[in-house]
Amino acid sequence: MSFFKKLRESIASKTESVTKQFKDGLEKTRKGLVEAVSDLIIRRRKIDEEFYEELEEILIGADVGVNTVMNLIEELRDEVRKRRIEDAAELQPVLSEKLSELLRGTENNELKTNPDGITVILFVGVNGVGKTTTIGKMAHRFKQEGKKVMLAAGDTFRAGAIEQLEVWGQRAGVEVIKQHSGSDPAAVMFDAVQAAKQRQVDVLLCDTAGRLQNKTNLMEELNKIFRVIQREIPDAPHEVLLVLDATTGQNALNQAKLFGEKSGVTGLVLTKLDGTAKGGIVIAIRQEMNLPVKFVGLGEKIDDLQPFDSDQFVHALFAGLVQETTEEAADASDS
Repeated sequence: MSFFKKLRESIASKTESVTKQFKDGLEKTRKGLVEAVSDLIIRRRKIDEEFYEELEEILIGADVGVNTVMNLIEELRDEVRKRRIEDAAELQPVLSEKLSELLRGTENNELKTNPDGITVILFVGVNGVGKTTTIGKMAHRFKQEGKKVMLAAGDTFRAGAIEQLEVWGQRAGVEVIKQHSGSDPAAVMFDAVQAAKQRQVDVLLCDTAGRLQNKTNLMEELNKIFRVIQREIPDAPHEVLLVLDATTGQNALNQAKLFGEKSGVTGLVLTKLDGTAKGGIVIAIRQEMNLPVKFVGLGEKIDDLQPFDSDQFVHALFAGLVQETTEEAADASDS
């Protein structure tokens, strides 16, 4: 069975609205990456050194990451030799399959939850990446699932951060635990955990500072928050999600390395994928960090935060080619 046929079948049972969100959210990347590859294949029917060089440039331009691209090109060379591929058009499904494998990884990208009490999720990341918006959208998501949700305004240093979280709390219809601006974030977390216990909350979503205005090290502050939460709920936080802005490309990868090494990150959330043609950064981060992408932001609406699905991601990128194979199959069955 062809790769595109398998891909089409794998998403056939998934919700049509979610498939549309992935397609719409990745439109810029599809135009930047897949259409450029298709154009290359049309222009150069023959697979030679110049073909590989151009393909390399396209993939690096889409922020797939230099190391990942080098490995990918080597794998494609091997496949071409093994399968004795001469026509460049035959390489497209092979490339699609390789990208799918890179995205999939081995880790489970489902959120870890606490079956016996409060699930605590900590959000980390620099200012301006969409952390507070992500928390608000996730609160809405949990609420839709029938969970009782509470928010903790632990980013007490950024002007307007507490108010911004309160606005999202109102939109999602959930309570926000806060103190005044400049308060000790660990003290806010202590209050939030106590309140969550008293109100019998299912999920506590905790905002943290992306930058501190004093000389306290950000990682020290996060460790302090960890200790306070763990004293009250020993196996918490159940997830530490690093929020990254996909539009910043390689800068997002650098942030992932900085936070990932020191703050116990368990998964990634990539925001603003709809705003960039360089959605290949998802592949680069997956490869370099070896961390699962748990959620992706595909638009500005409250329900545009979606659990990451590698099949949906690849299908959205190669939607035109999947459609072509469907039509070809239909034509073959008619004849």
